[in-house]
Amino acid sequence: MENRVALLAILLESSDSAADINGILHDFNQWIIGRMGLPYREKNTHIISIVLDAPVDKINALAGKLGRLPGVTAKAVYAEK
Repeated sequence: MENRVALLAILLESSDSAADINGILHDFNQWIIGRMGLPYREKNTHIISIVLDAPVDKINALAGKLGRLPGVTAKAVYAEK
């Protein structure tokens, strides 16, 4: 399967799921190119950007696993082929 470049946006509204997020990201680390996290303290929200070069099914699996965690929203944006 062909790899795609994607940006995964993760919004964490409670730090309760932070350890779970890190564990899931570790499981997908072979496809992660880069990561940036920003705390937005005024809104008690953490914003994480993950850049991936992976098959679409892996990107969707990662977004799905993260999105099922409590207080977490995850959406992927794909580069054109």
